[in-house]
Amino acid sequence: MGHRKILVFSLLLLLLSMWDSAAAADDSDAMAKLASALQPTPTGWSTKASLAYCGWKKEVKCDSSNRVTGINLANYKLTGTLPAELSTMSQLQSLSLQGNSLSGELPSLANLTNLQTVYLDDNNFSSIPTGCFQGLSSLQSLSLGENGNLAPWPFPQELTGSSSLTNLVLNNASLYGTIPDIFDSFSNLQNVRLSYNNLTGPLPHSFGGSGIQNLWLNNQATGLSGPIDVLSSMSQLVTAWLHKNQFTGPIPDLTKCESLFDLQLRDNLLSGIVPQSLMNLPNLQNVSLSNNKLQGPFPVFPPKVTTVEITGTNNFCADKGVPSCDPQVETLIEVAGGFGYPITLSDSWEGNNACQGWAFVTCDSQGRVITVSLANKQLSGRISPAIGNLTALKNLYLQNNNLTGPIPDSLTKLDQLVNLDVSNNNLFGKIPVFPTGVKLIKEGNPLLGTDRSPDAGGSPDSNNGTTPAAGPNGAKNSLSGAVIAGVVIGVVIFIAVIMFVLYNYCVKKRPGKLGRVENKEDGQAAAKNGMNGTGGGRTDLQSQSSGNHSDRNFFDGGNVVISIEVLRQVTNNFSENNILGRGGFGVVYKGELHDGTQIAVKRMESTVMGTKGLNEFQAEIAVLSKVRHRHLVALLGYCINGNERLLVYEYMPKGTLGQHLFEWRELGYSPLTWKQRVTIALDVARGVEYLHGLAQQSFIHRDLKPSNILLGDDLRAKVSDFGLVKNAPDGKYSVETRLAGTFGYLAPEYAATGRVTTKVDVYAFGVVLMELITGRKALDDTMPDDPHLVTWFRRALINKDNFSKAIDESLNSDEETMASISRVSELAGHCTAREPNQRPDMGHAVNILGPLVEQWKPSSQEDDSFVGIDTNMSLPQAVQMWMADEGTSTMYDASYTHTRSSIPSKPSEFNTFSSTGR
Repeated sequence: MGHRKILVFSLLLLLLSMWDSAAAADDSDAMAKLASALQPTPTGWSTKASLAYCGWKKEVKCDSSNRVTGINLANYKLTGTLPAELSTMSQLQSLSLQGNSLSGELPSLANLTNLQTVYLDDNNFSSIPTGCFQGLSSLQSLSLGENGNLAPWPFPQELTGSSSLTNLVLNNASLYGTIPDIFDSFSNLQNVRLSYNNLTGPLPHSFGGSGIQNLWLNNQATGLSGPIDVLSSMSQLVTAWLHKNQFTGPIPDLTKCESLFDLQLRDNLLSGIVPQSLMNLPNLQNVSLSNNKLQGPFPVFPPKVTTVEITGTNNFCADKGVPSCDPQVETLIEVAGGFGYPITLSDSWEGNNACQGWAFVTCDSQGRVITVSLANKQLSGRISPAIGNLTALKNLYLQNNNLTGPIPDSLTKLDQLVNLDVSNNNLFGKIPVFPTGVKLIKEGNPLLGTDRSPDAGGSPDSNNGTTPAAGPNGAKNSLSGAVIAGVVIGVVIFIAVIMFVLYNYCVKKRPGKLGRVENKEDGQAAAKNGMNGTGGGRTDLQSQSSGNHSDRNFFDGGNVVISIEVLRQVTNNFSENNILGRGGFGVVYKGELHDGTQIAVKRMESTVMGTKGLNEFQAEIAVLSKVRHRHLVALLGYCINGNERLLVYEYMPKGTLGQHLFEWRELGYSPLTWKQRVTIALDVARGVEYLHGLAQQSFIHRDLKPSNILLGDDLRAKVSDFGLVKNAPDGKYSVETRLAGTFGYLAPEYAATGRVTTKVDVYAFGVVLMELITGRKALDDTMPDDPHLVTWFRRALINKDNFSKAIDESLNSDEETMASISRVSELAGHCTAREPNQRPDMGHAVNILGPLVEQWKPSSQEDDSFVGIDTNMSLPQAVQMWMADEGTSTMYDASYTHTRSSIPSKPSEFNTFSSTGR
C-alpha cells in the first residue's frame, strides 16, 4: 500500500506541475511556427518566438494573459502548411483560415476545449488525422468544405462531444461511408452541409426530431440510399437538398414541416404518389422531383410555389391537366403502395390504361383486369385491401415473396375470384372465409391463422453485452488497478472542476462575452415572466431582454437574442462617434465585438416603436430569419429592451454607394468604374427581384421593404435594412420604402397616395441607375438647373449631344462604354415612367444588365469566384440552372455559385454559419 500511495502522490504532483506549466505558458512558439509555415508571411508577422504576436491586431486576438484567442487569415491567398503546434494553443476560440491554398495534413485540434468556430473552407489540405475533433466541448461551427484534395476519411464521430455544435459544413471534403446515427447528441444543430462526398447507406434515424433547419446531402458519388421517411419528423426543416442520390420508396407525409421552403429530391429512385400534403405546405416555394420513378396523377402545385420541376423519368399516369388516373390504374398503384411502391412496378406500370402494356396484368376483352401475377418478385410489405376494387379479378398470384400482415377481408367480396396463391410468404392473422369456388394456396406461412407476427420472438440472450465475472485473483488485481485509476481520475476531475469554475467566473465577469443558455426553458420562463418588456406576455419568438439574465442569450427559430448590455458594450454605450447613419426609425451604430468582428446595430427610437410595435417587430424578425441572399445584408441578431427594439446586421466596411458616388474625393476613394457601376446595378436588381418574388407569393409581407444600398468588401451592392413601413408616424408609409436615402426616390403614386407596390421599387431602382450614370444625387438643392435628378435626366436624354455632358466626368467615355451607358440610360427611363404599368419588372432589369456585365466576366473561374449566378439569366432561368447538374438552388440561400456561397459569415458570438460549397 505504501508504494501505491507514493505513486498516487507522485501522479498528483505531476498533474499539478503540468497545470502550472500550461497556465504560465504563452503561445509565442506556436505563433512563430505558424508564421514560418505560411507563404507569404502575413505583413507584420515575425518568425521569431516573442510576445509580439498580440500586436498583430488585424489577424490575431489575445486575452489579458497574452494567450491567443483568435486567428483570422481568411482569403489571404496563403500557401504552406499548418504546424502541429497549433494544437497547443489552449485558449484559442476562433480559427478562420478559409479561402487560401493551405495544404498538408490538418494538425489535430483535439481537446482545444475553448475552440468555438473553425473555418477551413476552400483550401488544399491532404488529410485529417484520426480524432482531430475530439474533445471540442465548446465547438459551435465547423466548416471544412471545398477541400477536394483530402484523402478519404469517415464522418468524424468524435463530434458527439461537441454538444453545442450549430453549423457543420463538410461538403466536397472526401467523406466516405455511412452517416452515423449520432445526431441526437446535437441539441443546437441547425445547418448540416455534407454535399459532394461519397457517403452511402441510409439517413440516420436521429435526424428525426432534431432541430436541423438546413440539410444538404446532395450529389454523393455513389449515393445515399433507403427511404426518406425521417424527413416527416424534422419539423424545423427549411431547406432539404437530397438530390442526386439513390433514395427509394415514397415521399413521406411532410405535414409537420411547415417551415419547409426548398425541397430538392430530383435524380433519385423515389416512387409512389406525390402526397397532397406536400402541395399544401404553407411556405414551400421551390421543389424539384424530376428524374425519379413517381407514379399516380401529375402533381399540381399552387401558384405560390414559384419553381417546380417534375418531368424526366417519372411515370405519372397522365400529363399535366389530367386531374386523376383511370380507376383501375389508381387501384393498382394503391396495391403497389402496399408493397412500398417497388421500382419494378413503377417502371412496368406506366400510362393510364392498365390493359395496354402493363406487365404482370391481364385484362379481358372489355378492358377489365382479370389477372395480377406478382409471384417471385421479391416483394415486401402487405397485401393492400384495395385489390378488392378490381371487381373482375379472377386470379391473384403473390407466392414466393416476403409479404407480411393478414390476407385482407376485401378479397372475399371478389365474385369472380378463382385462384389466390399467397404461399411462401410471412403472412399472419386470421384466414378470411372465401366462397367455395376459390382455390386458396397458403402453405409456407407458418404464422397464418395466428395473431402472432413474425417480429415476435424470444427475448435476447440475457448474457449479451455483459462481461464474464472475474475470479478471486482477477478481482483482486482489478481492484488494485481500479484504486489507482480512481484516485487519478478523481484528482483530474477535481482540477477540472476548479478550472471550470474559474473559467465561468471570468467569462461571466467579462462584458460583451456571449454564451448559450444551457436550459432553454429558463429563457422561455424569463420571457413568460415579463422580462421582454411587453408586460409579461409570452411572445411568439420567446424574446428575452436584459432582465435578471442579461448575460444570456438563446436561439429560437434561427435568431439570436442579444442582451442590451452586450450591445452597449460593443457600441461604446451607443457613442455619437459610432453613428453610421440615421433613418426614419432611429440610428444605426457601428459596433466591434471582443474578437474584432464589426457589426451594425440599428436602434429604433422608443417613441416611434412603443410597445404597440412589438408584433410588427416580431413579424420583421420572422421574415428576416428566412430570407438569405448574397445581395441582402444578413440579420445577425436582435434585442428587445423595454420599448426599445434593436437589430444587429453584418457591417459593410466599404460604406454606402452614395459615399462612393458623391464623396469619393473627400474620403480618398477611387472613383467607381463603369464596370463596377453596372455590376452594382445588376446585383441590386437581383436582390430586389428576389424580394419581389417572395412578396408576390406572400412569403414576406408586402409592407416589408428594402432600403439603403451598401457596398460590400468586393464592391458589390447590398440591399439591406428592411424598413417596417406600417403604422408610421405620418399615418401612411414610412419614407424608408425607398431604396436609398432621399425623397428623390419616391414614385409619383407613392408620393400622392402612399400606395406601396413592386413598381415603386422599380421607380427607385431607375433613380439609382441615373445616379450611377451621372454621379448626381437624386435630390440636390445645390443644382441650379433642376434639383430633381429624374426630370433633369429625362431632358438630357432627349438631346443626344447634351447627354454626353450629363455623364459622370470620372467615367471613361470611350465608344464601348458609351454604348453600355446608353443601354442603361434607356432602362433607367423605362423604370421611372410616370405610370406604374409602363414600368418593367425587376426581371427585365436583370435581363438587360446581365449581358452588359457578362462582357467583363473573367476567363478564369477562380478570378470570378463570387460573381454569383450567370449574369445574363433571368431569375426563372437562373433557378433552372441552379437546379441542374451542379445541384444548387436559391430559394433559401439565393446566391450559391457552382462552388461556394457568398453569404457573409456571422460573428462567432452569434448563430454562426460560414457556408461554402455546394
